[in-house]
Amino acid sequence: MISIPKLSHKNSGNFFLMAGPCAIEGEEMALDIAEKIKNITDRLQIPYIFKGSYRKANRSRIDSFTGIGDEKALKILQKVGAEFDMPTITDIHETEEAAMAAEYVDVLQIPAFLCRQTDLLVAAAKTGKVVNVKKGQFLSGEAMRFAVDKIKDSGNDNVILTDRGNSFGYTDLVVDYRNIVAMKSFGVPVVMDVTHSLQQPNQSSGVTGGRPALIQTIAKAAIAVGADGIFIETHPIPSQAKSDAANMLPLDQLEGLLENLIRIRQAVAG
Repeated sequence: MISIPKLSHKNSGNFFLMAGPCAIEGEEMALDIAEKIKNITDRLQIPYIFKGSYRKANRSRIDSFTGIGDEKALKILQKVGAEFDMPTITDIHETEEAAMAAEYVDVLQIPAFLCRQTDLLVAAAKTGKVVNVKKGQFLSGEAMRFAVDKIKDSGNDNVILTDRGNSFGYTDLVVDYRNIVAMKSFGVPVVMDVTHSLQQPNQSSGVTGGRPALIQTIAKAAIAVGADGIFIETHPIPSQAKSDAANMLPLDQLEGLLENLIRIRQAVAG
């Protein structure tokens, strides 16, 4: 089982939650979202990891928002973790980022498009941090065995795998829930990235679309088939978010969703 510092409610029997804004837009915004989600997850006894990208490297257009500055955003993530005594997670994109980001966060995330990049996986593993690898939209769940092997063979057994859908044509994604079952067979926690799996990429406008009305559907099905964790990007006003606005969950809808998911988890366990 993975070991994540500061992860509370470990023995609650609930799924764990990775949630937060797509990108760190500022300190006040990050602290506000973290506090609101922590209050919810504490009440529901859901283990919680705060998510925020310190930099967005995979953007459709050159004028898309990429971040507020690496060090500034990483220090905000560090402050969130310290102030609320919670673990934090952020993406890395190149090998030299692994050691840098590891000084500020508890979990390093490998983006889906980079899940086969051996040097990046090895660099993340060698930090000793938990490594969350997102399954590529172009891969089966079975193929993610090799990502797990690369990290474990580098001396790090703390691996999480996250599904975020599969490419369906040029501008859509679908979720094949067999991938959750396949990835769980590797003996690592498996997460469903609900909001990213509802993206509609490669739009002619250069801005990714989304179908947030299906967030409840995707999340419920994932818990029903045995996902260990749920990944959700959320924002107080998604339309004003600087990244992934089209597929984020309004923050005021998170509590109700989590309550529904707990009931499904309990029914499946029972």
